[in-house]
Amino acid sequence: MILALTAQVTPASTQQAVGYPSLFLLIVVGALVPVVPTGALVSSAAVVAFHQEAPLALLVVFAIASFAAFLGDMALYWLGRRGMHSKNGSRWLAALRDRAPEERLAQAQEKLADHGVLVLVLSRLVPAGRIPVMLACLMAKMPLREFARGDVPACLAWAVTYQLIGILGGSLFPEPWQGVLVAVALTVVISVAPTVWRKVRHTES
Repeated sequence: MILALTAQVTPASTQQAVGYPSLFLLIVVGALVPVVPTGALVSSAAVVAFHQEAPLALLVVFAIASFAAFLGDMALYWLGRRGMHSKNGSRWLAALRDRAPEERLAQAQEKLADHGVLVLVLSRLVPAGRIPVMLACLMAKMPLREFARGDVPACLAWAVTYQLIGILGGSLFPEPWQGVLVAVALTVVISVAPTVWRKVRHTES
């Protein structure tokens, strides 16, 4: 899926007709179902745009990534709110609870109480931090509009971060596929590093 983005280096019309809509849909789906590696997708798309030597393409990737992430977050939060107000809950709310361990949820609630919606920005940049914070917002009965105000800068910061990773990977190698591999590797390391660190600390203690 990710490596297929390298095929977009040839004709720009193909990229516009297929690549951009695919990137948009995958990020939206990834926000709703947090198993799609959306960060790696953004980084890979940034590699392709970088090798096209088209600054406008990089801007388009940034706009699509941030907007799609925002739409996905808002849809998931809205579904979660429906579950909170339903007597029987919902599968979306249950999925959020399953992906938010008690310890992480307690930390998210504490940070939300101390920093308000600003914690949403950090939650999108910290691996596996988005869902616990979103659930904390739901449990605090945060209005959808207030959540949106915090989620806008969060999605913009997220898109910039992973696009910069892609630009870095693309600048190191002459071939797009090489840059894509580096970008994906970096996003994987960023994703698993906190989990590995927590396990190491738990073992030492």
